[in-house]
Amino acid sequence: QQVPPTQLLVMLALILTIFVMEPVATKAYDEGIKPYSENLISYDEAFEKTTDPFKNFMVRNTREKDLALFLRIRHMQNPQSIKEVPLTIVIPAFVISELKTAFEIGFLLFLPFLVIDMVVASILMSMGMMMLPPVMISMPFKILVFIMVDGWNLLIGNLIASVK
Repeated sequence: QQVPPTQLLVMLALILTIFVMEPVATKAYDEGIKPYSENLISYDEAFEKTTDPFKNFMVRNTREKDLALFLRIRHMQNPQSIKEVPLTIVIPAFVISELKTAFEIGFLLFLPFLVIDMVVASILMSMGMMMLPPVMISMPFKILVFIMVDGWNLLIGNLIASVK
């Protein structure tokens, strides 16, 4: 009851994904798919040229620690270049890295709202209004704080800026 509807969150995620990934997808199309469809390169070369932009994007946005974890799990030595690292290592490392980032962002968003809940609850308790749910009172304050700090702009701007 305190989060935007799922459809809104999915739509926002999809739009931001398209915005962030458009240059990568365009490069993959121009370097891999288009030459292959014009019979200028082989299938294997097209696959490599199409996946390289995505692989480079994922590597740039993956923590070294997460990449090293999956390399260690597969018993692979440290590669000389990123070209030697297979997609089967890069993809799960990228997902784990993004999950960690998402939890960090969620925690940082949660803290100010938790403080508002605690302040409202303590004020209500001191006034002897124990039967009134603090959520009813704190929700307008949470929305007000989010609007006053320009929450959407901060959130979306920092999300997009964090992508390399």
